[in-house]
Amino acid sequence: MSGRLIVISNRIPTEAEPSGGLVVAMHAALCNHGGIWIGAHPEVTEAPSSHLEEIGDQTSYTRLAFRIAQREHEEFYLGFANSVLWPVCHRRGDLVDLKRSFETTYGEVNKRLARLIMEVVEPEDLIWIQDYHFFPLASELRKLGFEGRLGFFLHIPFPALGDLGALPQTANLADWLADYDLVGLQTRADVARCLEMFRAQRRAEVMLDGRIKYGARVFSVRSFPIGIDVDTFVKAATEGCDSADLGDDLKEEYIIGVDRLDYSKGLPNRFRSFAQYLEKRPNKDRRVSLLQIAPPTREEVTAYRQIRVELEELAGRLNGQHAELDWTPLRYIHRNIDRNLLAKLYRGARVGMVTPLADGMNLVAKEYIAAQDPEDPGVLVLSQLAGAAEDLTEALLVNPYDIEGMAEAIAKALDMPLAERKRRYAACMTMVDKTDVAIWCKSFIAALEACEAPLAWGTVARAASD
Repeated sequence: MSGRLIVISNRIPTEAEPSGGLVVAMHAALCNHGGIWIGAHPEVTEAPSSHLEEIGDQTSYTRLAFRIAQREHEEFYLGFANSVLWPVCHRRGDLVDLKRSFETTYGEVNKRLARLIMEVVEPEDLIWIQDYHFFPLASELRKLGFEGRLGFFLHIPFPALGDLGALPQTANLADWLADYDLVGLQTRADVARCLEMFRAQRRAEVMLDGRIKYGARVFSVRSFPIGIDVDTFVKAATEGCDSADLGDDLKEEYIIGVDRLDYSKGLPNRFRSFAQYLEKRPNKDRRVSLLQIAPPTREEVTAYRQIRVELEELAGRLNGQHAELDWTPLRYIHRNIDRNLLAKLYRGARVGMVTPLADGMNLVAKEYIAAQDPEDPGVLVLSQLAGAAEDLTEALLVNPYDIEGMAEAIAKALDMPLAERKRRYAACMTMVDKTDVAIWCKSFIAALEACEAPLAWGTVARAASD
């Protein structure tokens, strides 16, 4: 690669050695290629920044942050990104909270960021933009004259064609995505939904080689299933902690769920299915617990406050009906847990429950598999609506809307013979290894480098696209 790698994301690490699979992979790619990581500063200010500022201890690449004002945080981030785009992409159009100011500020932030990027970018640089916060960023960069390669990766599900009607007319995903050279999505199903959107556009043509021609632009849409840092997670699960250190209640059988407190994660139905399992289990003396870790997120958004209230009510009702003096069947933790401890909790759990109503990938599923003891593995109960289900086909796949079916899957997982558990684990672990986050990162960059040189963005190209 002749130019630098420029990564754009909503969040940017500030520590010298970042942690977390995605962040570690980006950090490694930037160390190898050299370049710049640009993201929003963690501190919200009174006024938006007019320049990029260097942050963090410097390594072999530069980290630059832009600051957003409180109003932008409310209207760009909490507003359009997470009260409009997030529910649309997660099939929850009923939760869309659409205000004109949200739409306006979302556009303003992307315009300003494009101007800031143009101050530091060079013609040969590769720009890789992350996620739904910056759908229109390529369009803004093209307007300012950037003609280099632009890649985009969407970490959440691509919306179904019928859900796109909940977006305002100015939020035209087809126009936005066509200004990239490579659009990366999590799954083959996401690619199919994206192609369906373009087939509904009169200006679009799906070419024989799979690329899309849209006006004057030709670009690619491909799936790049993201993974975890496998070796690091296996090491965290197996080193430095005895199972006895996890607490008396966790010495017995337990099921684990780890999800941000989000309405897309299907937590109310998970609680209901566990309650139904407890009611129907033939051996009433068998004490199986559900450990649900659900860190808070976006609590300023009404829908997130509502899901928290619902879960607390369900948890109280379940424990009230089934708890004993010396046994609490549902342990609900509403805060973050250290990642290394989390890996050990995964390893000790007989069942991992990952049952979202919609999810781009869901890395908890892959973390649970990676943490298991190959000689005595647990069983993954996985929603068929999670992106991970496309490859982890030997998990116990369930319909997250089917309470009875999930309760039956819990019973089956708890009683599964060792030979079957080992077979299912081995098949899933093979796919976890194949989609390691470093492989994901390298494959996307290689595909972006291989894109044909973008068409010139002069007046002729502009006229042809209009």
